[in-house]
Formats: sequence, structure tokens, C-alpha cells
Amino acid sequence: MQGGARFSYERGPDGRMYAVGGEVSIDVSPGRTPEETIQKAQAIRRAALSPADPSSQDRAVASKAAAMEADARRQMAAAYGAAQNASAQDGGAARVGTTVNAVA
Repeated sequence: MQGGARFSYERGPDGRMYAVGGEVSIDVSPGRTPEETIQKAQAIRRAALSPADPSSQDRAVASKAAAMEADARRQMAAAYGAAQNASAQDGGAARVGTTVNAVA
């Protein structure tokens, strides 16, 4: 989220003001890493689809968030594939996600 909610109001038959609509600004920029982008995109999508009756704008934001998540997952897959390829080329000496501890 980037800011507070903004509401539009109408005066009711009793003379009081009632909120009849509103919007919230959200940050839809990617995260610093693909993993962060995935988490951010999922949160954006959940927020956009949280109203009982999402507007066309809400659905458009959710769609953009789903595309952002898919992009980040492709980036992760490409990075994983490149790491696997590098590992195969060096005879498997380095494995993705493996920690080697030397004990004397």
C-alpha cells in the first residue's frame, strides 16, 4: 500500500454524509528479488480481489499482479537453470543451495 484510502461521499436522506465509494493507492512495482516480487504480487492480487464485488479496475490490478508473479517465476527458473548448467559444466562441484562445511 502506498497511502490511505480516499472515499467519495453522498448526503443521505437524514442529512448525514455516507461513504459510497473509495480507492486505495498501491505500489505495483517489482520487488528487489524475484522471491520478493512473488510475495508482493500475491499480496497485491489478494488486496485487489478482496472486495465482495471487485470492479473492473480491481480485476485489472489483480491481472497485472498475476503477470508480475509469472514474470518473477520465469526469472527464478532461468536463474536456476543457469546455475544447474554451470554446475554440470564444472563437473558438479558446485550445487545450487548446497553448503559445504570443512571439518579439520
